Amino acid sequence: MTDASAPAARRPGEQALAALGLAAPALDPADASGHSFPGGGRWRTEIPSCEGPEALAVVLKEASRLDVPIHRISQGSGVWMLTDAEITEMVGATGARDIELCLFTGPRGTWDIGGSVRSDSRGAGLRARGHDAVAGCVEDAVRATELGVTCLLVADEGVLWTLHRARESGVIPAGTTLKVSALVGPVNPASYAVYERLGADSVNVPSDLTLDHLTEIRRVSAAPMDMYIEAPDDLGGYVRMYEVAELIRRGAPLYLKFGLSKAPGIYPWGAHLRDLTLDTARERVRRGRLALDLLARHGADGDMAPLGSRLPGPLHRFPCNA
Repeated sequence: MTDASAPAARRPGEQALAALGLAAPALDPADASGHSFPGGGRWRTEIPSCEGPEALAVVLKEASRLDVPIHRISQGSGVWMLTDAEITEMVGATGARDIELCLFTGPRGTWDIGGSVRSDSRGAGLRARGHDAVAGCVEDAVRATELGVTCLLVADEGVLWTLHRARESGVIPAGTTLKVSALVGPVNPASYAVYERLGADSVNVPSDLTLDHLTEIRRVSAAPMDMYIEAPDDLGGYVRMYEVAELIRRGAPLYLKFGLSKAPGIYPWGAHLRDLTLDTARERVRRGRLALDLLARHGADGDMAPLGSRLPGPLHRFPCNA
């Protein structure tokens, strides 16, 4: 329901620029996404790089202090970097607040012994090299879901398809959601549609996609999209806060991810990175508050999906028995 007291939606600087004869062209309704999350709402929020229970506690405390609504919390180091007790603690803390917890699965090319990823071409990137790497991802998925994790992050098309088949056959719970990492995110509508059909329930696209690119994707797929509003430096360091309203208009249903530029990498996380991890976790929540404040000032903060919602709605899949 729209708040009658809310300000009318406007674009940044709209009135001042119009007074100076510099008004922007009218928005084209044909550019807008016609999709939304099931149950209503066009955007959700995500705090990424929450690497363990201590960082999670910092995020939840700061979110309460700054009144930042959170739909999903994700972790980047991987299931294998957490003990059963740590995973159980994170599941309990997020479950108590009805927040989806998403953990990364298994080995990836940047951390194994393959040399091509360290070449100028970056080789196969983060994909799972060989049968054993796929097996490690599946092992992580089974372990995590047995401990109550409901969302898994993947960086390999074969792992995605394997885990989709695993949930269809009951190896992991049918309600498990699968999220494609920004590290392998698609950059065109054809590849985006393939990820959806391979089992993706949300797809993290690179933050350098243009607004037109988002519209192109939305013309072929309704699968939820994830986008860093502020991207880590290893993903480009892009800061797109002033575009948030238009990103939602073009890309809905959209997860707003609040990353952090100008910060050292923390994957794979450990106690040697504790202070950095906690400081950056706290600042990611603050960045979220800044982005949400911009939305509010522009009268574009309506249409948030209800807190606690996590499912993607009906999506197109390849047949598993093909």
